[in-house]
Amino acid sequence: MIDLMSAYSKRVLILIFSISLFNYIDRQILYAVFPLVKKDLVLSDTELGFLASAFMVIYMCAAPFIAYFGDRRARPVLIGLSAIFWSIATGFSGLVKNYSQLLFARSAVGIGEAGYGTISPSYLAEWFPLEKRARVMAVYALGIPVGSAIGYILGGVLGQSFGWRNAFLIVAVPGALLGTAVMFLKESGENRSAVHRFPLKDYLVLLKNKTFLLTSFSQAIATFSIGGLAAWMPSYFVRNFEVSVARAGLIFGGVTVVAGVLGNFIGGWTADWLRKKNIRGYFIVGYLSFFISVPFGVLCVLSADFHEAILFLFIAEVFVFAHSGPYHAAIVEVTPSNMRSMAFAMDIFIIHAFGDAVSPVIIGYLSDLYGLKFAVFVCILFVVLGGVTSIFAGREYVRRMRDESEG
Repeated sequence: MIDLMSAYSKRVLILIFSISLFNYIDRQILYAVFPLVKKDLVLSDTELGFLASAFMVIYMCAAPFIAYFGDRRARPVLIGLSAIFWSIATGFSGLVKNYSQLLFARSAVGIGEAGYGTISPSYLAEWFPLEKRARVMAVYALGIPVGSAIGYILGGVLGQSFGWRNAFLIVAVPGALLGTAVMFLKESGENRSAVHRFPLKDYLVLLKNKTFLLTSFSQAIATFSIGGLAAWMPSYFVRNFEVSVARAGLIFGGVTVVAGVLGNFIGGWTADWLRKKNIRGYFIVGYLSFFISVPFGVLCVLSADFHEAILFLFIAEVFVFAHSGPYHAAIVEVTPSNMRSMAFAMDIFIIHAFGDAVSPVIIGYLSDLYGLKFAVFVCILFVVLGGVTSIFAGREYVRRMRDESEG
């Protein structure tokens, strides 16, 4: 069925990817305007960091409950409603008068994005055959760097030109329109053919899946670093190199989008090619991407020259983004088709609970104590642990595949 519907599959990919862009635009625009929000509302770095952490806490807690219905209801409708909800919340972020209201608005964005993030990966993957899924999921994962980059660029330019509140109001509109459009998509044939539905308590099944857990914890470590840097690098450039808010957002956004595109395509295509030769291909790409990125990240922090720091940051981001497509494909492969929304919900809970739900506020706290440079340095070094857990994930994956083939 999927082969006969390749044109429709591409349409699904384009629309889901477009929504993914605005998922991350609406999420990351806050970080570009951190300096403006800090000045306007008179906030500490810890309070700024908590804005990001509050979003992630709500996001990860809402994900398991929304995904439970995602494996039982028409997923395009749920994806569309989620996009509309977070877009409205983003618009409300531009109407707030104080810190408490902004904290509430950003938390509400997390509810909407949880619906999209848990349901869309499995829905998209099921429109493509196994041998193409790492590449397709790498394209899907491009929404992270590309959307984030656009968020930084728009946040910096719009925030400096029209004020940070108007920046939120402007970017809220496209997500709502795309959310309306996606509700008219069809359900995938693979999901419709599933006859058994898992009860909510069967989230426990995922906790016994060691491959899934190790993959998720590897992603969590990467997310701790990527999420922390995403929140604080524009401010880092403003403070350490005395660049404007608009320029910091433009440059960091540009670096992120190019590095993200290269990293995701290199990681996805390399993993599909390598897996034909080595069953651990997904994870080999994963742990190499973690280990290689760290020294370049360290060089970025140690550099006293702005352009040199940008170059090292670019190289570090190319490598760290390479794990995204392969690890999304691995999760699809090791979980039942009628439980994949729940799997991605649990994945979201793990990667954010141990990742960027805590890293922005931790970095903010360390920055208040020891300075932002020290806090960023600690964040980068943490990635080494992700390489270690990726090695164990690959070993467990091999064992699982062998047990299934023998069974």
